[in-house]
Amino acid sequence: MALWMEEGSEPKTESELADLEAISALKESAALELKEKGNEYVKMGKKHYSDAIDCYTRAIDQKALNDHESSVLFANRAHVNLLLGNYRRALTDAQDAIRLSPGNVKAYYRAAKAAVSLNLLNEAKSFCESALERDPDNQEMKKLAKQINLKKMEQEEREAKVSKAVAEAKDLITAIEDRQLKMGKAMYRELTGLKKPVLDKNRILHWPVLLLYAEVMSSDFIEDFCETDMFSAHLDVISLFTDPPLPWDKENNYTCEAIELYYEAGSGVRLSKNKILHYLLEGTAGSNVESIGDEDKDASNVSTYSNSAGGSSNWIKVNEKRTLHDVLKEPDYIIPMIPVFYVVSKKSNFYEEFRTGRWTPPLL
Repeated sequence: MALWMEEGSEPKTESELADLEAISALKESAALELKEKGNEYVKMGKKHYSDAIDCYTRAIDQKALNDHESSVLFANRAHVNLLLGNYRRALTDAQDAIRLSPGNVKAYYRAAKAAVSLNLLNEAKSFCESALERDPDNQEMKKLAKQINLKKMEQEEREAKVSKAVAEAKDLITAIEDRQLKMGKAMYRELTGLKKPVLDKNRILHWPVLLLYAEVMSSDFIEDFCETDMFSAHLDVISLFTDPPLPWDKENNYTCEAIELYYEAGSGVRLSKNKILHYLLEGTAGSNVESIGDEDKDASNVSTYSNSAGGSSNWIKVNEKRTLHDVLKEPDYIIPMIPVFYVVSKKSNFYEEFRTGRWTPPLL
């Protein structure tokens, strides 16, 4: 009988041919029966979706149906995989269905749905266009195509915003590098939030500047300190902060004539370009960008600075006749993402403790 014929051998007798036809008919019947059983399982609801997939898979494995019927099986299995959220499998099944029967519009629809769920919007649009070429009046496909076009527009808008944010951040980094400024880890984020420098149309940097009254760790903020401004131009602003006297300044020590500004020198780690980019992109559309591709180069440019021996801080007095730019480019100053200056009063008992380095900023 043909049932025991060796693989690859051809039937030679009418009896063998009849046996093969009977086997083929049995397999075809089994495949169709499994298909219908799978359809019934789908109608029975989610608890039976895995049973439906099993039936469709067994029907496909019979390899007994013509291309059109096999395409329907793959499209049906794609449908169930879509319902289960198995989008990659659904897309593969739908593509197999299309390959077997290019006129299977349902397969295009399911391929497009799976592609949308995988955020493959160009592929999804292509599936819709192919389906509508074959069935121009298909309302479901038209509706899906409209949804895909809307998603593509939204995606393009997001990508444009990301590109703009990254370009602006890179432009800032270039300006920082051109000035040979050193950027370090951000400090006092609970006070500064997401404030960042701004590069104006004339390529002049405007910095937000944090002022810390070291004696009590109270703070004030200068929102826009142009890099070309001298510190003296902002002393009047500082005096506004202290007139009338601050609530904690019982002895009125912090007057415009008595205050001095300092920065902490020789402390911190100079960050890589990639880490600076991450900081500048925080709170923007580009906040999830991972890299600018210069990690290896960045690693060689990272420098570490440490405080002077004994753990004391090294305070450098700011000359009020100097510009912000002049101070920021000092070789011993690493900017903690935005400039931080410490305000002390010559009249205060705290003054000597601060000047001699016996006071260090608390770790907030």
